[in-house]
Amino acid sequence: MAAIVKSESLNAIENSGLSCPATNPKRERGPGLRTSMMNWRQQAKRVEEEARVFYFAFKHPKMPWYARLVALCTVGYLLSPVQLIPSFIPVIGFLDDLLVLSLGVKLLRKITPPDVLTECRKVTDKTEMRRRQEIMSPAIVVVVADERCG
Repeated sequence: MAAIVKSESLNAIENSGLSCPATNPKRERGPGLRTSMMNWRQQAKRVEEEARVFYFAFKHPKMPWYARLVALCTVGYLLSPVQLIPSFIPVIGFLDDLLVLSLGVKLLRKITPPDVLTECRKVTDKTEMRRRQEIMSPAIVVVVADERCG
């Protein structure tokens, strides 16, 4: 009896034109969890790289004083215990921090000279390569030592 009801309901779904995974195995699927996690990781990595670029830009001698002021105010607001909306409020507290951060970064991109940003991106890439080499060199020593001892 249950099989008859199940097949009747599947027939009704097929005839209605609705998509069901059981009746339409070739249905289009949106981005899965793995894809969205990769996007979050890529975005987090990009934000980290931009933070390094702005760090080097802040220390650059050609950086205008007003751009440094914007950077200081943005970071100062994020680290300050006195905020418009306190961070301990579950969702809204972090949204105002995110808003201030995004506005500060957009403003910094506009007012920082392009040649300074280009030069600081190159410096960031060089330091990242150097950091990776420093991390890899002890790992190579451990692997070589392990192969000789084992």
